[in-house]
Amino acid sequence: MHDHSDRIAESWAELVDTARRTVADGLVVGTSGNVSCRIKDLILVTPTGVPYDRLGPGDLTAVDLEGRQIIGSLRPTSELPMHLAVYRDTSATAVVHTHAPYATAVSTLVTELPPVHYMAGALGGPVRVARYALYGTDELAGNTREALRDRTACLLQNHGTIAYGDGLGQALDRTAQLEWMCRVWLAASSLPGHTPSLLSPAQLDEARAKLDGYGQRD
Repeated sequence: MHDHSDRIAESWAELVDTARRTVADGLVVGTSGNVSCRIKDLILVTPTGVPYDRLGPGDLTAVDLEGRQIIGSLRPTSELPMHLAVYRDTSATAVVHTHAPYATAVSTLVTELPPVHYMAGALGGPVRVARYALYGTDELAGNTREALRDRTACLLQNHGTIAYGDGLGQALDRTAQLEWMCRVWLAASSLPGHTPSLLSPAQLDEARAKLDGYGQRD
């Protein structure tokens, strides 16, 4: 049991660090956005309304897959239904939700982010926009689940982003890549008289196949 509690404490420290990075990297303002990670059937999650710089080891907040609080006295994030939907539907062990400005801007303009860059392949393909629903609702969780089909990230209409991965680092990196692609598309599409060239489905598939093998080999 001691090892398990050590692992939980380490994961909480990494979760708080990741949440702080979303602020430092300009992906959220104040306490908007939230972060979670999974250890077996336990979901560690940022509490609602607490500035990330105030979170310490004693603020550990965790729920089960049904959303029942298991650890902590602080109320979990209001976006819990959305996080739980991702864990139930995917192999995710970490989820990052932000109000990234360029991504949020794009979410108000299109139903899918135009594929301006091959990094869309790293998110599973063209990034969809989940239909708007009130934050914290099961409706939003359902819309998010739909938009994430075969994807590891999506935009949330008039709201922000959600991305998941097999660790907090990967979930945050996917969020940052998505924000960067949104920024590039907005910059390219805002030039009068010019239309950005887009990648074809075949070009995206080719990039995705290559990205799957990218990086150092063990």
